[in-house]
Amino acid sequence: MPTTPFFQIDAFASEAFKGNQACVMPLDDFLPDETLQAIAAENNVAETAFIVGKGDGVWALRWFTPEIEVPLCGHATLAAAHVLFSHQGFTGDEVAFDTVKSGRLSVKRASTGGYEMDFPVPPVHQIEVTEEVVNALGARPVAAWAGIYYGAIFETPDQIISLDPDLAALKPLTIGQEGHTGCFGCLAPGGDGVDVTSRFFAPGSGIPEDPATGSWHCMVAAIMGPRLNRAFECYQAYPGRGARIGVHLVGDRAKLTGDAVTVIEGSFSL
Repeated sequence: MPTTPFFQIDAFASEAFKGNQACVMPLDDFLPDETLQAIAAENNVAETAFIVGKGDGVWALRWFTPEIEVPLCGHATLAAAHVLFSHQGFTGDEVAFDTVKSGRLSVKRASTGGYEMDFPVPPVHQIEVTEEVVNALGARPVAAWAGIYYGAIFETPDQIISLDPDLAALKPLTIGQEGHTGCFGCLAPGGDGVDVTSRFFAPGSGIPEDPATGSWHCMVAAIMGPRLNRAFECYQAYPGRGARIGVHLVGDRAKLTGDAVTVIEGSFSL
């Protein structure tokens, strides 16, 4: 039976059991889509990243949740770079990933430790808060933004931490973005030693709540970057895990920083 290397990484974490879990599987070539989806369902973590080497420090990258392929995933990109730097013998300064819908992404070792990712910043615009969203979230945001996801803005970190949304009600709601029905980021300024506290609910992608979401923080960069006008620190307050993500808006790109820890290394039988 053929096998392929398998790694499970806690991304946006400096110790095990924090941040967000991602599985990373280096392949010689991409398997059929239905096989990739079945593997991701078997792994049953937020995302599985599949990477295929193209040469010269470039890899093709695809991400799957247990239910769908997604166009952008930050924490699994961080995990994939960590695997290449720490386990696959990559000695270059920067890893480049070519993706189907998000263009080229890059990850390098950060000067302060950990990794720095270079991601596109999505266009965002403010929208009205609807009663349908209020009822589904179980709380009323003070403002809302549309981008790759729905962004709900609250006044205090305590409101973010106490959120208990109706996931079944959130799941079918959409802001018209392909592949992002039922995906809601919630944020508030401030927090314990951080500039922004947030959570991310994605029942539409088969993830009730995501512990650490790089793609959501690209949208956070677009919303909060012009207000803060500097690099800032975020805490994604997933109950029991939590993740710290550095964010810096630079033009139309988001520089996201964080660490990663390997928790499982082995092989996957195909």
